[in-house]
Amino acid sequence: MARRRYMLKDPIRERHLFQRRAILVAVLCTLALAILALRMGYLQLVYHQHYTTLSTQNRVSLQPVPPTRGLIYDRNGVVLAQNISTFSLELTLERIPDLEATLADLGALITITEDDLERFEHERRRTRRFNPVPLRFRLSEEEVALVAVNQHRLPGVEIASTLTRHYPMGELTAHTVGYVGRISEHDLRSIDTSNYAATRHIGKTGVERSHEALLHGRVGREEVETNARGRVLRVLSRNDPEPGQDLHLNIDVALQQVAHDALDGRRGALVAIEPQSGEVLALVSTPSYNPNLFVNGIPLTTFRELSDSYDQPLFNRALRGQYPPGSTTKPMLGLGGLEMNEITSMDSVVCRGWYSLPNDDHRYRDWRREGHGTIGVSRAIVESCDVFFYDLAYKLGIDKIHEYMQQFGFGQRTGLDIGGEAAGLLPSREWKRRVKREPWYPGETLITGIGQGFNLATPLQLANATATLANRGAHMRPQVVQRSINPANGEEQLSSPQLKHQIPIHEPLNWWRIDRAMVTSVHEPNGTAYGISRGLQYKMAGKTGTSQVFGLAQDEEYVEEEVAKRLRDHALFVAYAPSDDPQIAVALIVENGGGGGRTAAPVARKVIDYHLLKGQEGKDAAQ
Repeated sequence: MARRRYMLKDPIRERHLFQRRAILVAVLCTLALAILALRMGYLQLVYHQHYTTLSTQNRVSLQPVPPTRGLIYDRNGVVLAQNISTFSLELTLERIPDLEATLADLGALITITEDDLERFEHERRRTRRFNPVPLRFRLSEEEVALVAVNQHRLPGVEIASTLTRHYPMGELTAHTVGYVGRISEHDLRSIDTSNYAATRHIGKTGVERSHEALLHGRVGREEVETNARGRVLRVLSRNDPEPGQDLHLNIDVALQQVAHDALDGRRGALVAIEPQSGEVLALVSTPSYNPNLFVNGIPLTTFRELSDSYDQPLFNRALRGQYPPGSTTKPMLGLGGLEMNEITSMDSVVCRGWYSLPNDDHRYRDWRREGHGTIGVSRAIVESCDVFFYDLAYKLGIDKIHEYMQQFGFGQRTGLDIGGEAAGLLPSREWKRRVKREPWYPGETLITGIGQGFNLATPLQLANATATLANRGAHMRPQVVQRSINPANGEEQLSSPQLKHQIPIHEPLNWWRIDRAMVTSVHEPNGTAYGISRGLQYKMAGKTGTSQVFGLAQDEEYVEEEVAKRLRDHALFVAYAPSDDPQIAVALIVENGGGGGRTAAPVARKVIDYHLLKGQEGKDAAQ
């Protein structure tokens, strides 16, 4: 057997077999290399452009560059909203070995609140680890120094200089200019996210919100080279952003300051308008708040203090406060009676201190218990006789009252260019049937005639109606923004006056009679606003008003000293001056202020004095 196995070995045959196999392997390898070479050639020659593009896209990316937000000025060039350079504390997570220890070390150096930590956690969850996440904003110089000297033991911690929105006038213009805040999930649903790709703030209220598109500008782009992890290595090219436009307002911040100081912290609002153009010269709501608190996120405790305050500093009373206008609407109603020929200037009513409807023993009382005697429309405005206007309202009826008063803008938004205003309420039969599901009663017409009952108006509506009266029926749309300027090329866009409509004038003498009655109300001893007339250097046309906070029983008497302060009547006043060439119309309310002539009129006097006399108030101004 051994011999047989030995005889089977054939070296020549084995060598040939090995050679054949080697040749086969070589052929296969050559074929594979040929196929690979062909494939490489195919990719290099045929698909060269395609893969070059893909390679570039992996290496180069576009990054947004935020635009600089436009500035806001008052009519005289005083800055109301600006961008200031501040220091913020930022953390780059990929460079921090122990985040908790780093936060603890920082907390030992500077103040870091729970709100700061909560905001930081929210931001870092949606930020790449190699991108910085802000922890604190607006560091003081001392805090910057403390972090800087300890930065060697705080890897990943950096101090960055950023532009932050700032409102130098603080609470004085908060309800007009508004404020910006961090972009929320709700905001993202209504904006062009591509244009806000690098922006963290957006207008929340006031001019900042209504003119967001102009103020924000257009985002720019940078073409940057990145590594495999997305870190920027260098900037290849840059398309600069388009800065936001600067806005100049019609607001006179000095006049705004006078009004704010005159209200003296009391709850109330004042609006001043230039009658012929509709320019809003002042828009004040008190108490107010500091808008700078909201820019980078307000602490929860501070926000609760503001929102839960009984004085409601966050509430814009000038635009959203709805109050019974009281006797301030009597001039418009008296004019309506004359223009619709329901009364004449010679007609009179006997005022015994109360009024009753035919076949009704209910007495609708006058503010003067003993009455005004025989009185016509002019003297009824001067002395604010309720009985005369009860009778006039009964003669006109609610339908005519609604039709005429609507022309002055009551019961509808004025169309102010910063939005956010309430519509007020001008009652009618149709309104009551639709809302209350009840018929209209004659007694309700009487109460409507003195600006009470269902009547509601905002201070802005009252100022706009007063300006329309001063402007002889030309009802202008009120405007806060005067013009916008593109800082890149200086191009200017003006906001031209807008006439909403012209109230028909059937007899110009009727308008003159109402004007004379309002002048007499301020300048004659029997006028309800006579108390502010001493030392006046111009003719003012005005009308006081008082609106009830709660109703009184038939025979109950209102004694202010016995009523809780929060339940006392609101004080109102409307005026324009000079009466022969009106340059300013003012409406204001002081909540729970009592009589309009005693409380509200002196505030208007100070504002009008400043505007007409350029701050040189008369020595005998109302005090």
